[in-house]
Amino acid sequence: MIEEKLGTPYYIAPEVLNKSYNEKADVWACGVITYVLLSGLPPFNGCSDQEIMKKIREGAFNFNSSAWQNISQGAKDFITKLLTYDQSKRPAAHEALQDSWIAEYGNMDVEE
Repeated sequence: MIEEKLGTPYYIAPEVLNKSYNEKADVWACGVITYVLLSGLPPFNGCSDQEIMKKIREGAFNFNSSAWQNISQGAKDFITKLLTYDQSKRPAAHEALQDSWIAEYGNMDVEE
């Protein structure tokens, strides 16, 4: 376990704030990135780093913004798994890559 607090406030996992974390902190960050990519909004927002970190410590986020209106339930479920507050219940990276949403859309052909 690493015992140093590092990172950009928006992406910090709750366990990083407690200075005791492992590789699943990166899975949390991937959840935040996915949330931002799909909605254009951070899941934990505030006017200051302290406010952002307070919201991260609480661990509550939602999909109430109108930006989520046309986002699939599969995508929301994927994000919810990655942003599981308890790191022991959060999937490892290799498990997250096997999620049905990733499997369904991960191999799509992209037009150039």
